[in-house]
Parts: sequence; structure tokens; C-alpha cells
Amino acid sequence: MAGFPQKIDKETPSGYDLHIILDNYATHKHAKVKEWLRKHSRFHLHFTPTGSSWMNLVERFFRDLTDHIRAESFPSLAALIDSIINYLAFHSQTPKHYVWHKSGEEILAKIDKARTAQEVGKH
Repeated sequence: MAGFPQKIDKETPSGYDLHIILDNYATHKHAKVKEWLRKHSRFHLHFTPTGSSWMNLVERFFRDLTDHIRAESFPSLAALIDSIINYLAFHSQTPKHYVWHKSGEEILAKIDKARTAQEVGKH
């Protein structure tokens, strides 16, 4: 495993535990990552609840853009590019703010539930 965790490990004094918040992507489950984390016990991983990270919002936006593109037929690459630019311009003119719908307590309860399910699955 190379990159960001090693940089943090190198640049943070050894007396500190390091807590990292991650999206629920599977990269952290890779054998090399697990092995690195076993050797670096001061790293503590915390995962966002499924569907709550900003990356999910980015994925949703690209899904919507893809749906828009698939609903049309384009006679040329230029027409496709124009359609994408118009779509982006429309959304820039009519932005929608993301509002959290869950309280901190609800999110923590969901995390506890997921942690319990994960512990049960290990046995």
C-alpha cells in the first residue's frame, strides 16, 4: 500500500492515534491494505453510512447526466457536447443544495447497527 496513509504516518508524530473517515468503498478490504493496517495499529478507520457521502451525490449527478444523454439521439459529437454543456448550464442556473435529512443520532444508530451486523458476520 502506498500513498496517502504513508504520508500521514510519516508526517504525524508517533504518539498520536490517527482516525480516518472513509466512504464504504471496498478498497480498504484488499489484502495489502489489511496487512498494512495490521502493522500500523494507530490507524483507526471509520466508515460513512451507505448513501451519505458526498461521493454518492457526485455519482447521482453523473447518473442523471447519463440518463439525459441516453434519452436523446445525437447526429454528431458536437451535438452531444452541446447537450452536455446545456445540461450543465441548466443545473448551474438552478442549483439544489443538499440538506442532511438524518440527525447525528440517527446516523450513529445506523453505524452501530452496521457494526453489530459486521461483528455477527465475522463469527
